[in-house]
Amino acid sequence: MTVLTPTARAAARRHSFWIGMASIALLVVLVTLLITRAGSVTGDPLSPTNAAPVGAMAVAEVLADQGVTVTPTGSLGETSDAASGADEPTIFIVDADDTLVGSQLDDIAADAGHLVLMSPGFGLLDGFAPEIALAGSVSGVLDADCAVGAVDRAQSVLGDGTGYRLVGDAPDAIECLDSGDDVFSLIQLQRDGYLLTVIGTWDAFSNERVAEEGNAALALNLLGGADDLIWYEPSIEDSLVPGAPTVGELTPVWVSAALVTLLLAFIAAAIWRGRRFGPLVVENLPVTVRASETMEGRARLYQSSSARTHAIDTLRIGTVDRIARLCGLPRLATVEEVIATASSITGTDRGRVHALLLGDVPSSDRELVALSDALLQLERRVAHAVDPTSRATTTETPFSESTEETTR
Repeated sequence: MTVLTPTARAAARRHSFWIGMASIALLVVLVTLLITRAGSVTGDPLSPTNAAPVGAMAVAEVLADQGVTVTPTGSLGETSDAASGADEPTIFIVDADDTLVGSQLDDIAADAGHLVLMSPGFGLLDGFAPEIALAGSVSGVLDADCAVGAVDRAQSVLGDGTGYRLVGDAPDAIECLDSGDDVFSLIQLQRDGYLLTVIGTWDAFSNERVAEEGNAALALNLLGGADDLIWYEPSIEDSLVPGAPTVGELTPVWVSAALVTLLLAFIAAAIWRGRRFGPLVVENLPVTVRASETMEGRARLYQSSSARTHAIDTLRIGTVDRIARLCGLPRLATVEEVIATASSITGTDRGRVHALLLGDVPSSDRELVALSDALLQLERRVAHAVDPTSRATTTETPFSESTEETTR
């Protein structure tokens, strides 16, 4: 069977260029998204539960295997409770967003045996360790140069991170990992009842770099000196300065009343000016176009473009649909089923019905008109066969003769 109307596959081939361009553009977008996501930082940096390259899950897992109890915390309250329940634990503070101030550490430092600050900012140092000041960034490999056990065992450390220097009186301070100009990556102080270590080698603790140089030895020995390790990552809840007024307390009394008044005015205006949705209104069209005129217009368009194939296909689709309804066939019935049923009830040769509904291709306007007449006659014969009392008549030229004339 030859399909005369262009199929979906033919239409796709005709627009293959634009389909290909759209597919390439979509592929480029997907690849860009994948590369961006793969190269982006995932998870919290130096988090003990983050297995991404920037996390520190490797250090936490090894410490746990060595018998150290690692307790991640996310607030001052959790850290204080965990510290009070442990025996001189090591508290490791990773304040990546510089949310803490020095005075917030006084309570947890009293219960700590060793307090380790990873790359603390100005606010944390100013209130908690004023003897130490920021001294810029550090990069490159640093050699062990002090008596601190963790540094001595590491021998060399990746120093990428923050540098510090002493600016106050601290006779018992130990300065380690000198990067030049009295800038150190680790400074250790002995406080009343606990040991304070300020360290800036941020990358040395990450999953991606911990296996390089002596980074693992530094991290494990520095954090694994006690049976309990509290890994504290400050959250937004800890960023508020204790005792500071809330937003509500800072807001004048008249602001709330003004906002309520404006809201009521807006609602009143919406009700006043809003359009009420009632029943649909039927509007008269400026011009009434008859269906016959529309059909005639389409026919003239087909004629002007010599679209005989498209015209006969349109007529055949309507004829097949009406014959199927006359014969009581289901909506999903195929054309072959319609041909077989029409041939059976009218007593017409099946090949002739098939040629009329599918096979014949008009090569001139005269043949197109003949095929159209034959389709109309076939539909009338089917209607008469189904209901002899219908108004359909067969007084015209017999269907077989009209089909033979069309074929000739």
